[in-house]
Amino acid sequence: MGKGPFDRLRFGTAGVPHSAATRSTVDGIGAVATLGLDNMEVEFVHGVRMKEEKAREVGELATKAEITLTAHGPYYINLNSQEKKKREASITRILDTARMGHHMGAYSVTFHAAFFMKQDPEKVYGVVTDGMKRIMDTLHDEGIDDLWVRPELSGKPVQFGSIDEIIRVSQDVEGVLPCIDFSHHHARSSGGGNTREAYREIMVKMEEGLGREALELMHAHISGIEYGPKGERNHLNLPDSDMDFRSLVEVLCEFGARGAITCESPNLEEDALLLKNTYLKRRP
Repeated sequence: MGKGPFDRLRFGTAGVPHSAATRSTVDGIGAVATLGLDNMEVEFVHGVRMKEEKAREVGELATKAEITLTAHGPYYINLNSQEKKKREASITRILDTARMGHHMGAYSVTFHAAFFMKQDPEKVYGVVTDGMKRIMDTLHDEGIDDLWVRPELSGKPVQFGSIDEIIRVSQDVEGVLPCIDFSHHHARSSGGGNTREAYREIMVKMEEGLGREALELMHAHISGIEYGPKGERNHLNLPDSDMDFRSLVEVLCEFGARGAITCESPNLEEDALLLKNTYLKRRP
């Protein structure tokens, strides 16, 4: 699939669906296809342990099944760590995610970029941007230019990754686009950002900051979410949450969004199908 283009939004699960025969990525692709979904996010959250040969096998199966692939990097990433060893390890983990994404034909990879560590946000922005430039330069030198690398909109104010920050990084570093986690945006603002008008504001910021390309090559996350004064607590199933996902889907249709929507609800495929069916009913 490469970097796109897409003719519509494609919906899938964060990792292997519960209904898959085993927890393997290969069986996950088969389950996604059987369910009638069309995207799967390969989760490297506990480390990138997949080998190149397996990644190529996964990619071939996904292509045959017409399943779009994305990938999520390990949780143990902090480009602003105060320890150089951990910063370097974070860069390596992002690179390894992108390398495996490339071998499997994923069009986009995402990760949680950094924590502020009680530092000045502008200083942290510079550190994250420098790290992203190193990552993209390395991938370019390796001939990996066929996927987008995306810092994710984060769920807590102590984390780098507001909508404005990830748009700005995408403006400053070639090959980078945001991964918009709409549920994190809701949690980050302690219950805000969950109305039709708020969703429109996100889409307008994306288009004005990065052009139509950002809306036509989206990589986004949606789930129910529990939150408090410090932001995200944990994911919930959509029907058990206050996420106004129907208004969100309508806004995505209104702006002609295309790309991949990954469902991160605990029930995975149930909410992914709920989102896809809601989209199909409202799509122009």
